[in-house]
Amino acid sequence: MVNVGIISLGCAKNTVDSEKMLGIIKEKGYNIVNNENDADVLIINTCGFIESAKRESINYIIEMGKLKEKRLKSLIAAGCLSERYKEELLSNLPELDAVIGTGDFLKISEIIESTLNGKRVLEYGHADELDDANSPRMLSTPKHYGYLKIAEGCNNKCSFCIIPKLRGHYRSVKIEDLVNEAKIMAKNGVRELILIAQDTTKYGIDIYKKFMLPTLLRELSKIDEIKWIRILYAYPDSITDELIEEIRTNSKLLKYVDMPLQHSNNNVLKRMKRNTQKEKIEEIIDKLRTISGMVIRTTFIVGFPGETDTEFDDLKDFIKEKKFNKLGVFTYSREEDTEAYGMPNQVPEKIKQKRYNEIMLLQRNISLNNNKSLIGTELEIVIEGYKDGLYYGRSYIDAPDIDGVTFVKSDRKLNIGDFVKVRISKAFDYDLMGELL
Repeated sequence: MVNVGIISLGCAKNTVDSEKMLGIIKEKGYNIVNNENDADVLIINTCGFIESAKRESINYIIEMGKLKEKRLKSLIAAGCLSERYKEELLSNLPELDAVIGTGDFLKISEIIESTLNGKRVLEYGHADELDDANSPRMLSTPKHYGYLKIAEGCNNKCSFCIIPKLRGHYRSVKIEDLVNEAKIMAKNGVRELILIAQDTTKYGIDIYKKFMLPTLLRELSKIDEIKWIRILYAYPDSITDELIEEIRTNSKLLKYVDMPLQHSNNNVLKRMKRNTQKEKIEEIIDKLRTISGMVIRTTFIVGFPGETDTEFDDLKDFIKEKKFNKLGVFTYSREEDTEAYGMPNQVPEKIKQKRYNEIMLLQRNISLNNNKSLIGTELEIVIEGYKDGLYYGRSYIDAPDIDGVTFVKSDRKLNIGDFVKVRISKAFDYDLMGELL
């Protein structure tokens, strides 16, 4: 039997693609292995979003290529980097046997077979239509949560972003297909459903001609086994009053929104070709914060071309004022084939890093104060592990892999996936500690 392993890099959207490849591979009779040293075939699902992600993907390909001196027979690169640099990867990395783009992973079993028969394969070109809604899937996340990718591609024209060229135009998955997929996930133990897309809030605009995320959320909430539903990647320009009301009233929908804002200064937002201005962003934040216990996570870019000291100070003042619960910062990555690549007044790396450090220090203090305000409150935690005499897990305020954790003191044995009530007793910069109730 042929052993196949997969290494998934980058975002949760890539994770879902990897899980669908695993499902296809397993259905075709291949044996799935978790250790690359046991693999006859190894697939690296790459990320190509920014420079650091590209370097990581290439380093993995080179490192895994060394396994060909031992057992490995076929090394395959899939995903965004493969879509972006298809011919270059195949010609410059002789250890690769196949390069497949973002729209071709459903052909993975045929591609594996071709490489094992001695052929080098190049498949790319994102599909115009989604055809993976009913493909088999093998979850790689812990049993109690899973990602539901509700759409592929992006119609936004942000000047810094390569994603539309790698993933194609926005394509929503039909509501009935998503509900069916979620039901299968729930039957396999998923209790927390995390909705993802490049832009979740535009869900349905292509096939239903209107924003349909609230409708989808209502349908998913009818699945008995699903306890929590979380929304990631919600863009402010398409957060509607209907969606805000759904968050307020739907008991399964967590009071948590990941809303990438990228900047607060209108001049920078205009150069970024974002669809929202500061005034609209503030209006959305104010509306969301009328919901009791609302948690807002966001991300910003510092050092965008032409960003002046005044524009950066505007961003700092905005963060001080809004006191976001969760915040991530990226230094601007200059990406070829994007409009921003050729913009004048590129900011030196040293200044980018200085601005990054300033924002992170500012947010660390905000986060600590936010966490201190939770001392004495009760939170429901899903247990995710045990270390150094303490259990740890997440409440509704933390998404997996990107946010913090809550450490739990407990005399009784707890299992991964258990939901328990905890009283918060201590606050750290990004994490919490509590005692089991």
